[in-house]
Amino acid sequence: MAEIRDLRVEVGGRAIVDGVSLQARPGTVTALVGASGSGKTTTGLALLGAYPPGAQVTGEVRLAAGGPVGYIPQHPAAVLNPARRITALLTDIARAQVRHLPRGARRVAARERVLHALAEAQVPDAETLLRRYPHQLSGGQQQRVVLAQALLLGARVVVADEPTTGQDALTKSRVVDQLAAVAARGVAVVLLSHDLDVVRSLADEVIVMRAGRVVESGPAERVLLAPRHPWTRQLLAGTPEFTEPEGVAGTGGPVLRIRGLTARHRNDTRGAAEVLHLSRLDLRGGESLAVVGRSGSGKTTLGRCLAGLHRDHEGEILLDGTPLPRSLRDRDRAQLAAVQYVFQDARAAFDEHRPVLHQVARTAIRLRGTRTSAATREALATLAGLGLPEDLVAGRPGQLSGGELQRAALARALLARPRVLICDEITSGLDPITRRGILGTLTTLLREHDDLSLVLITHDLDTAALAHRIAVLDAGGLVEQGPARRVLTSPGHPFTVSLVESTTRLGQRL
Repeated sequence: MAEIRDLRVEVGGRAIVDGVSLQARPGTVTALVGASGSGKTTTGLALLGAYPPGAQVTGEVRLAAGGPVGYIPQHPAAVLNPARRITALLTDIARAQVRHLPRGARRVAARERVLHALAEAQVPDAETLLRRYPHQLSGGQQQRVVLAQALLLGARVVVADEPTTGQDALTKSRVVDQLAAVAARGVAVVLLSHDLDVVRSLADEVIVMRAGRVVESGPAERVLLAPRHPWTRQLLAGTPEFTEPEGVAGTGGPVLRIRGLTARHRNDTRGAAEVLHLSRLDLRGGESLAVVGRSGSGKTTLGRCLAGLHRDHEGEILLDGTPLPRSLRDRDRAQLAAVQYVFQDARAAFDEHRPVLHQVARTAIRLRGTRTSAATREALATLAGLGLPEDLVAGRPGQLSGGELQRAALARALLARPRVLICDEITSGLDPITRRGILGTLTTLLREHDDLSLVLITHDLDTAALAHRIAVLDAGGLVEQGPARRVLTSPGHPFTVSLVESTTRLGQRL
């Protein structure tokens, strides 16, 4: 059992967790929910003995004997060594579990443990994945590798921090099943999540946090179906509800054209693996295009090719009829500003040693030639519009939650005044209320700026429904595209059908 009593964590004179208590019993799932910055992650990390730098900590954390605490982070790339292949990362853990075996049997036993853990983590084609480096995996694939690490450790307590962030409905449903199976084996699971469908599917107990404090707790069915606190009711009612985009966007010519695009990932001496192949795809001015598909289908690779972040590709990407250089290093300032990319892992996209405000303002300075004072004023206004006050963004990235950093990353891209804005799972780590605000901001931007187009890479079909069109990828290929309403209500491809059905089933589990 894991237990926290009256935990208080203070950083710089500000309490980010204040008086929190919880019990995570073997064989149960305890879910912590709340808005970005509510203290969920800080509370969960306390079970690992990890606190923010300079934190003043009081209270008590108790762990029953019987194994280490496993951790599945919100940003999996942060705990995967970028210089080592996946096979090395997992084998190191597995070898420690089989030290008691004779030397000759250790290698085989370790390999079997690795493959078994990957199978339990729902990783398809494990042999191919093991040869890759972390940066060659999608966010969902990275998340599943980290889950395999926790399973290899044999932990009796597992802290899962947004374990389904950035995953498609099919994979998300499998992760839910896997975590339920982990709990069924007697492991105490502490789930930190913004995804209320996942919480409904998994949680036995729910703890609702706001501004570092617990405002409501109890059995999941009672809290989720009959909430007592006004904040809980607001959180549960925070699912975005937008009207369908009016009319047909971008009646003029395409602002972005893709022709014969084939992208590869280099592995080793065995050559390169083809991960994306699109014969034709257009984006019109003022249009929002949602790109959906399972983890590893090529969505992020497509976005990175458009932004000049993935050079190993063939074919043409044209902006207003002019070919874009493959690498961002070969693009001029106007081209860099025109196509902006907001990363799924916002924390990794910021310099941890510089204030967030300076990094956001630098976009206008570097790409538009704006003076520092004017760029700072514009950055503050944009950040405030996204719910980030000056006293918060004046600090370094480590002082912001994952959701807050995602909003800062969006503000940084907007300061370039782009023609094409590529958003890679930017709402996946946000609570429903903040998510509604971000998506509202994007729809307002599209409505007010006829020259802005949006590529929305997402696993969330509710988010995809806000786009004018949807493109569905599977195994690197385009299997279906069309108006959002038509694709989601009358899908024409079997894979799209399975994607829509999985989303419906996940939301109906409670």
